[in-house]
Amino acid sequence: MMLPYVKLLTPSAKFLPSPVEPLQHIRRTTVGASPSLERNCKLSRRNLSKSSLLLLLTTQTTLTPLLDFSNAQADTIDNPNPTNCENRIPTKKAFIDVSIDGEPIGRIIIGLYGDDVPAGTARFSSIVSGKAGISYRRKDFVKIMPGYVQHGGIRSYGVDAERATAAVGTLQNLIEEWERGKRGEICNVNKAGSVGIVVRDPSKPPPKTKLVARNGKLQVEEEVIVVGPNGTEFVITAVDSPELEDSVLVIGKVLEGMGVVEKMREVKTVRDNTSSPYFRVAKVIGDKRAVVAERGFNRPYSKVVVTNCGLIESQTL
Repeated sequence: MMLPYVKLLTPSAKFLPSPVEPLQHIRRTTVGASPSLERNCKLSRRNLSKSSLLLLLTTQTTLTPLLDFSNAQADTIDNPNPTNCENRIPTKKAFIDVSIDGEPIGRIIIGLYGDDVPAGTARFSSIVSGKAGISYRRKDFVKIMPGYVQHGGIRSYGVDAERATAAVGTLQNLIEEWERGKRGEICNVNKAGSVGIVVRDPSKPPPKTKLVARNGKLQVEEEVIVVGPNGTEFVITAVDSPELEDSVLVIGKVLEGMGVVEKMREVKTVRDNTSSPYFRVAKVIGDKRAVVAERGFNRPYSKVVVTNCGLIESQTL
């Protein structure tokens, strides 16, 4: 006959509860929890509601400064900015005539901000007028992107390349003005109809390091980048293009001829295939064929050329 209150002595039997021992007694003797701890572990719905309310109040108190800070930021943005883009007044006018496959499509008239970006305006004016010994005449638009068109500038070798380097307003001057725009000292917003000089290649990020195998050893090298801009390439935006603010110095805006820009955007281009997994792998392993292919992306199949360009001598802008 089994005793009603048998104490478990062997390790193998300690997990077998007595059939007649009360459940409450088993919980206390097996777990060994103190009565105070057991009371603290019991949470009623009322206590849980109070705890949730306390947590909500604490969270609200913590988030209040953040909300006030956001309001302060909004107030700061709404304040009038001394470098407001709407206050800029063009000081010069330039024009470029464009043709597609030899067929003229119209003239674009550009207003230049000589007071805000004197170096960029002086450089563009010297090239568009031919005073630098070089000109945009008979030079192509090399990229037609969804939001803008890009002119190739003076990319030839020899005398033209030397004159482009020695033109008024060096590339370093343009970069300094572009950095002022990054700091907010001058307006450098690429809105629809903006005209800007390329100081960095907008399609290329900063150089990245990669592993290459040379003579049986792994070495870390920077990605090979083609020759950067020389301060003669320019872009004309068709829509707001904030992505260009990291690579373009805005020097003016289109006053007339946005219809010409729209006709240029309708030209068929080489399809951008940078999202292809094969292209990505080729870029990672440093395949030069990927670099060559990337240069051809978004290039127009038709020949989009500046047939004539210059400054407009006018006192009324």
